[in-house]
Amino acid sequence: MQDLAFIFAGFFVGIVVGLTGVGGGSLMTPILIFFFGVKPYMAVGTDLLFAAFTKMGGTIKMARARQVEWRVVLHLSAGSIPAALITLWVLNRVGPASANMQHLMTTTLGVALLLTAAATLFKAVRGKATPTSVARGQEARAAKPLHWSLPLLFGAVIGTLVTLTSVGAGAIGVTVLMLLYPLLPLPRIVAADIAYAVPLTLVAGLGHASLGSVDWPLLAKLLVGSIPGIWVGSHLMARTPERVIRSLLSVLLAYAGTKLIAL
Repeated sequence: MQDLAFIFAGFFVGIVVGLTGVGGGSLMTPILIFFFGVKPYMAVGTDLLFAAFTKMGGTIKMARARQVEWRVVLHLSAGSIPAALITLWVLNRVGPASANMQHLMTTTLGVALLLTAAATLFKAVRGKATPTSVARGQEARAAKPLHWSLPLLFGAVIGTLVTLTSVGAGAIGVTVLMLLYPLLPLPRIVAADIAYAVPLTLVAGLGHASLGSVDWPLLAKLLVGSIPGIWVGSHLMARTPERVIRSLLSVLLAYAGTKLIAL
């Protein structure tokens, strides 16, 4: 019976990801902790690989359509991947299952969910204000950040957050890209965010796996549900009021974040 519950949880999160593009970690990790009693370190490690596999298909599809700005992906990865490796080194030294690290994970996860809630609400309000296309000959300019150091800095922050909590590469990443690349159209921002999340979550997830923080059977069950869920959600997107769903989702994430901080 619990196996079916895990598959249904994956299906539900897949639908939300397909509808809104918000990273699955924002929902899956708190669901695993609150509803299934999974230890925070195991929930984070399992969800990182869950995110990597679910976003891999979207990246391939967007890359074939030439929607991914690989320069933007490289800029962010240059900050996030080293930060993820450093965070994994610290986790290895301290021990992911230690009481202090468990407390740090739940508190940081709560803060990350509150940030994601704010970012989701911001995107619901500002989403339509971003450019819809890039003028011919302006592609290189649109792919330039406000300052060369900012993607490295924000990438490092997101890399640390993602490795500790599995949250940050979705709504927070999109909001950061909207601020750093104001000339880039929203579809290309979303494509870049999904593409750069794949190597980040894969590195962080495999690092957690080396520490014994991944439940492989659980991961398989979540993926069985999420793959059809994403397909259903992406097909419902055109018929659903996106701003309403994002606003409701931001309230749900803020509630979960507050509960985690209070643990």
